[in-house]
Amino acid sequence: MSKKKKKKKWIKLRHKIIQNVAYCLLYPYCKWKYGIKIEKSKELKKRQFLILYNHQTAFDQFFVGMPFKLPVYYVASEDIFSMGFISKLLKYAVEPIPIKKQTADVSAVLNCMRVAKEGGSIAIAPEGNRTFSGKTGHMNDAIVGLIKALKLPVAMFRLEGGYGVHPRWSDVVRRGSMRGYVADVLEPEAYAAMSDDEIYEYIKKTLYVDEACVKGEFSSDHLAEYLERAMYVCPEHGLSEFESHGDIIECKRCGKKIRYLGTKELVGVDTRFPFRFVSDWYDYQNDFVNNFDSKLHTDTPLYTEKVKLSEVIVYKSKNVLDEDVSLSLYGDKMTVSGKNIGEKVFSFDTVKAVTILGKNKLNVYEGKTIYQIKGDKRFCALKYLNLYHRYKNLISEVENGKFLGI
Repeated sequence: MSKKKKKKKWIKLRHKIIQNVAYCLLYPYCKWKYGIKIEKSKELKKRQFLILYNHQTAFDQFFVGMPFKLPVYYVASEDIFSMGFISKLLKYAVEPIPIKKQTADVSAVLNCMRVAKEGGSIAIAPEGNRTFSGKTGHMNDAIVGLIKALKLPVAMFRLEGGYGVHPRWSDVVRRGSMRGYVADVLEPEAYAAMSDDEIYEYIKKTLYVDEACVKGEFSSDHLAEYLERAMYVCPEHGLSEFESHGDIIECKRCGKKIRYLGTKELVGVDTRFPFRFVSDWYDYQNDFVNNFDSKLHTDTPLYTEKVKLSEVIVYKSKNVLDEDVSLSLYGDKMTVSGKNIGEKVFSFDTVKAVTILGKNKLNVYEGKTIYQIKGDKRFCALKYLNLYHRYKNLISEVENGKFLGI
């Protein structure tokens, strides 16, 4: 009988070497580019941790690992594993732990347990998303099960100021300052005595950051640019479209202009604007959608725009299906039509999940197929996610469902 093939180890010596070299080279760059100060603690020593962090910038994975001695293995969405050569390079250098967003990914949990058993530290953002508003977003309570399965000390890593330095909806990093530090360590013996609800509330409270405040100045010539990736509801006219340039964003429906200040505050141009910060406007937008009867808008599209449609081959690549697709959003579906793909309907009744990746890419999970929709720089993927969840909330038996997907 042939011997059973020995399973290769997840953790490699090269990971520690690469991460140590990368941190030495990157920290001066991060201090210059992001104005970040990483606070170290003697308590961390050479211990193994499950690291939980709030998600503010695209560079968070570099900030989070810097205070820790052991190599850190990051749980990352499947999108970064579908970029060909770049994905292979990342896998070789740091071996991220893949997870399918918005699904119950048992393999991700098993891989985390494997890394923990081999002595590695694991980092995950319980939000699963970068904040669009500046407030720490919804956290999946499944994180409690992962904590109990791994039985590791839990390091709570807080990032503050990241929304001011680089909002998710922006392409530019602003001049300003941010801070990264371990706010607390929850030991296994401590959470063993806590209920699941108590652990979950502890995580939410410890990692919650609200950037709707004046704290520091953030300078750029493009302060408001691409805020339309996050905002699509006008306080005057409801569902709308916006366009931004410099520090001004304008409603294309009514012409109202809003200026984004270096303090993160919003002010109307030659008119009053009712919201002081983006998060105030964002909360209003969510309230608007949660009171929107999407079942009344199934015949005429709410939005129509040009996009690129691809199929994601999980952990391998993306195959472009059509570069020039007309995408329409209705209250109960999305439709796409193009020369190469013909016409296709993504019914919200049959679509399993919709997620946002990066600033404005949209993944649609239908059956066993993952489609990716990518628009131009002003494309607002958020409205598709929100209205998908609004429809699901309306037809579900969950009373007063308010969660809009992020």
